Amino acid sequence: MSTGPGAVAGSAHDGEPVFELRGISHSYGRNQVIFDVSMAVWPGEVVALVGDNGAGKSTLLKIFAGYQRPTSGILRFMGREVSFATPADARGIGIEAVYQDLAIVDQMSLWRNFFLGKEMVRTFGPLRVLERRRMREAAGNALAQLGLTRIRSVEEPVWTLSGGERQSVAITRAIHFGAKLLLLDEPTAALSVRETRNVIASIEHAREHKLGVLYIDHNMSHVLPVADRIVLLELGRVVRTIDRGEVGLVELQDLIARRDHQADG
Repeated sequence: MSTGPGAVAGSAHDGEPVFELRGISHSYGRNQVIFDVSMAVWPGEVVALVGDNGAGKSTLLKIFAGYQRPTSGILRFMGREVSFATPADARGIGIEAVYQDLAIVDQMSLWRNFFLGKEMVRTFGPLRVLERRRMREAAGNALAQLGLTRIRSVEEPVWTLSGGERQSVAITRAIHFGAKLLLLDEPTAALSVRETRNVIASIEHAREHKLGVLYIDHNMSHVLPVADRIVLLELGRVVRTIDRGEVGLVELQDLIARRDHQADG
């Protein structure tokens, strides 16, 4: 059953949500772009944010990731109120964002990218030495569990990977380092059918590991198979929350198109 626009979605779950917005609003100067949004993402749940361009999806994602501080309202992570001064604050408590323009180094090997910023080191007095063998093995094992069979060696430079494989590597990395909430911004944009399936499998892998997943996509045929709930945004407001199986593809597309038409009118 869908919830009303102002309800905190997910209230039927036991325990605490991974992340919760309560009455969040946001303005850029005098221009208000988010209006009193309340929503939640629970462990092992995939929540899709959908809506037309300008609906507020990217701004909400930036609030989740610590890139924007809301003008008003409350953020709660694992049951406690939080406030982020920088994205590093969000990452520090277990929130990982994966964007289309991935923060990876093309010429660097796969294992070096996997551990970028989280390197294993040994200390010998004032010296710090990279534990290259341990990192190679750990990266290879983590990627093997996901089944990226095309990857022949973790020594491969990242530029040899396809877009879908890069997305899958980033998701696997988040799981490996103990993320609690995964934020995905258009993860299947411009990917082939095979690559899209690989990314969707990675999202399912994150769900199985009890991560909460917040997922933005314009392609409803990608959203429907993987989303447990769909939050429909219009001009910075939550206008409907849809449970899995409540609508089909054509009806969901019609809902978004109808909302867009009403907003234009």
